[in-house]
Amino acid sequence: MKDIILVGGGGHCKSVIDVLEQEGKFKIIGIIDKPELLGSKVLGYPVIGSDSDLEGLSRKYKYALITIGQIKTSALRTELFNKSVAAGFILPKVISPRAYVSKHAMIGNGTIVMHDAIINANTIVGDNCIVNSKALIEHDCRLSDHCHVSTRATLNGGVVAESGCFIGSGAVVKESIVLKKGEFIRAGSLKK
Repeated sequence: MKDIILVGGGGHCKSVIDVLEQEGKFKIIGIIDKPELLGSKVLGYPVIGSDSDLEGLSRKYKYALITIGQIKTSALRTELFNKSVAAGFILPKVISPRAYVSKHAMIGNGTIVMHDAIINANTIVGDNCIVNSKALIEHDCRLSDHCHVSTRATLNGGVVAESGCFIGSGAVVKESIVLKKGEFIRAGSLKK
């Protein structure tokens, strides 16, 4: 198993921990969070530093994953991703053993595919994305970097999402729609 550092210790981090434990490829060393949380634990894993410690930790550990969620904007996830890459970390793609990803799909660095998500053929998902539990991304979709497809959201065939898009829980995006950079699709809505 490879050692990994998790960057962000909130609710999304807990879900990521569960996926990592089930995937079994990485050993979680610790979590990066706010300085005042140093020494606390998230599901038994210690908070070992803050953002300012990333560069030093990269000399000791090779892998990191951004584990803060994304709702209104991808700005913080994007900043932490760029900071982690600049520090020298490798950000691996992580796929739940309970997810289905077509062998004809491509998943970017630092992207997590959560439990029971489905990514179909000829789809590309960029770097640092979240494909959350039970999300469905159909054939021929193109998601740029730093997007979040929330729980039970559906992207029908040929959807294009530019960088930083958020698709809320249970939202449905009609086929061949283009979502502009940073677009926010409300939970339960239909985008047509």
